[in-house]
Amino acid sequence: MHQSPIISTMADNKSKTAKLTNKTAVRHNEQAKDKAHSRLSSESNGTSEGAAPNELSALEEAFRKFAVHGDTRASGKELHGKNWSKLCKDCCVIDGKNVTLTDVDIVFSKVKKKTCRAVTFDQFKEALGELAKKRFKDKPGEEAVEEIYKLIEGKSPIISGVTKAVASPTVSRLTDTSKFTGSHKERFDESGKGKGKAGREELVDMSGYVPGYKHAGTYAQKVKGSKPI
Repeated sequence: MHQSPIISTMADNKSKTAKLTNKTAVRHNEQAKDKAHSRLSSESNGTSEGAAPNELSALEEAFRKFAVHGDTRASGKELHGKNWSKLCKDCCVIDGKNVTLTDVDIVFSKVKKKTCRAVTFDQFKEALGELAKKRFKDKPGEEAVEEIYKLIEGKSPIISGVTKAVASPTVSRLTDTSKFTGSHKERFDESGKGKGKAGREELVDMSGYVPGYKHAGTYAQKVKGSKPI
């Protein structure tokens, strides 16, 4: 018994459709697995979709600026006690009433490891949480922490103690070449520019004139100006 051409064509179409459906399903499953894998990888690295992996918060940026201050070999990942104290001073965490320099030192020793001389960023936040309780006593815990974060966010170390040049009458008098006398005066010209070797050594006059003669170079002019006898 032979099948009609129409029935055979319909069977072939159904077979092709089933194969395409299976391929599409396999493709969708592979794409879903890839997305899940990338999401898990981003979560394990501490990043989320749409956020830059190396983006720093304003607080961490300030932490790193103070961490490398005065130390060209610092990585910015750890903050030493000296720079911790400077941060608290420059950012007005120390107010002299609720928080003092002693409080800052005590908290630093409390949060750092015994064998370490510096604190990490997480330990730094822990220390700020301790100081927030004293600095903002009238505010609840989380709000106090936010306030102390605001004092630090976006800040940089304050450069102080830079010596400025001050004009001194004594120095000006000693460097004024117009007031030099004796052999020192001969070392400079009228504009104050040094003569170099000519001002340091007594050079021999090879012109043929007697030293001090004022009419050097006028002989040729006299000969030309004279009339024949």
